[in-house]
Amino acid sequence: MDKQRLRSLAERLKEIENEIDNELKKGADETKKRLLCDFSAEKVSLIEYISGAKPFHVLTAPVIYSMIIPAVIMDIFVTVYQAVCFPAYGIDRVKRDDYIIIDRHKLPYLNILQKLNCIYCGYFNGLIGYVREISSRTEQYWCPIRHSKLPKGVHERYLNFIEYGDGKDIKEEIKRLRKMISDRVK
Repeated sequence: MDKQRLRSLAERLKEIENEIDNELKKGADETKKRLLCDFSAEKVSLIEYISGAKPFHVLTAPVIYSMIIPAVIMDIFVTVYQAVCFPAYGIDRVKRDDYIIIDRHKLPYLNILQKLNCIYCGYFNGLIGYVREISSRTEQYWCPIRHSKLPKGVHERYLNFIEYGDGKDIKEEIKRLRKMISDRVK
């Protein structure tokens, strides 16, 4: 495997991700402007929304909403973990507000149940991103070695990790990888 090519591809991937982010931000800004002027979006009444629901959706809703309990517990534990451990390791903290964004409930054309669903999804999916970033920084600090088999959906830090079975200069590589997540790391 060509490490330089892999790093080059990872840099290109990051550039493309930044371009995508910029385009999405432009679209969001345009949407915000349009929303200020356009209240003609069709609102589905709560009664219409509930009566149009499939029975299976209604029956599974409690299962979906019960997941909020472990999510909140995970949120608390991961936030405390980061607050206690990251300063000790010299790892830059992850900003929770960069991941958990709850704003779709402000859309005037959503009914109360749709707004509740949007709050739930914004919180839960944001939390998963927040936890993933905290765990990826932890992994980069403690065990930045790739697996023998490529896991599906690896985080962006994984591409910089040490190749499985490559113990050459491991101490220096770990120092380099630790420095990438904070200039304070010695």
